[in-house]
Amino acid sequence: MKKLFSGMTTLAMLMGSAAYAETNLKLVEVITSPERTEVLQSIVDDFEANNPDVSVEIVSLPWGSAFEKLATMVAGGDIPDVVEMPDTWQALYAGSDQLVSLKDHVAGWEHGATLTDKTVAMGSQAGDLYMIPYGFYLRAMFYNKKLLAEAGVESPPSTMEEFKAAAAAVSELDGKYGYCLRGGPGGTNGWIMFAATMNGTNEFFTEDGQSRINEPGSVEGIQFLIDMYQDGHAPRDSVSWGFNEIVAGFYSGTCAFLDQDPDALIAIAERMPAEDFAVVPMPTGPSGKGFPTIGFAGWSIFSATEHEDEAFDLVATLSSPDANSTWAQRVGVIPIHKGADQDPFFQTEQFKGWFDTLNGAEYEPTTMPTYLEQWGYFASTLLLETSQEALLGQRTAQDLADEWAELLTAEYGKWQADQ
Repeated sequence: MKKLFSGMTTLAMLMGSAAYAETNLKLVEVITSPERTEVLQSIVDDFEANNPDVSVEIVSLPWGSAFEKLATMVAGGDIPDVVEMPDTWQALYAGSDQLVSLKDHVAGWEHGATLTDKTVAMGSQAGDLYMIPYGFYLRAMFYNKKLLAEAGVESPPSTMEEFKAAAAAVSELDGKYGYCLRGGPGGTNGWIMFAATMNGTNEFFTEDGQSRINEPGSVEGIQFLIDMYQDGHAPRDSVSWGFNEIVAGFYSGTCAFLDQDPDALIAIAERMPAEDFAVVPMPTGPSGKGFPTIGFAGWSIFSATEHEDEAFDLVATLSSPDANSTWAQRVGVIPIHKGADQDPFFQTEQFKGWFDTLNGAEYEPTTMPTYLEQWGYFASTLLLETSQEALLGQRTAQDLADEWAELLTAEYGKWQADQ
């Protein structure tokens, strides 16, 4: 009886201590994969070990439906403390005063001064800091050396014309295709990038505020992707492919070309011998220029949190130089702290395509207009639905471009009026 009483007393003390000491934080990740979640969990485990009074629940939302699921959570009051915030959603949540300003937090943070200027600029909206980006995604072209050789293509394409010819040649091989088209969730970058490349400019708006997405060159770029699919140079089911499908399509040898950010390198390098593939800059257009997209995501704090200081401590841990270097290497992004590029990992030949892009005068990275409040809706919903209709032959490239231009021009007008 005495032992039972003693055991019950110990259990009661432990339960009481946990209830007294523990602060619960909810962290939502939205660009998910098993590998990414594993890395995130390991950093969170270290945070919890160093902060025993705080526990962190990680909620993983599948990317294809993450925009709608997070919006539903927020509208229903199930608001996370910390969220993985894609650049395309930042204006929506920052513009509606739903995010905590991180400016003062970062000013007092021991590693705040080592954040690159681009990191601070990308994480800011209207002069305030609402996100600490965890890295940058720059688009380049993966190519399968064996498939190109088998199809008689002597070298990777450097122009859009060469890219189209090479994709067509590979597609003549039995069961093979030229291009891993991302027709499903997350395909915005491809449509915008090819439109800009064929139009010779990555400016989204004219001086009088009109969207350039329906200019003749842009329409030609949109038609380029539609033709790639309808001419059989991309798999038929790629109309619904997202990130995992296009990456698998490449490393399985189904497709010869894949335009992606460094995050795809991880899964590909694990499954393909290094001598079988390489990465080069995106092809240039008629103007001799290429406009690969550059994007980012990072960590934001919702203003509804009851634990702002603890939430920032978590963000600071995720964003520390050591954790960010680990994250960048394992997830596949360009890191955020000054001097990180001197790490031997980022000086390997695997990253050559991205560094050639950054250093090449003919390449101008394209930043999406994430300052537009409805850009998240445009990229995640409208463009997805309408582009799939066009791939399936239900709409023309001009029709598509005109609808996109109408929304973007209206949103740009609203943004200008607020300045």
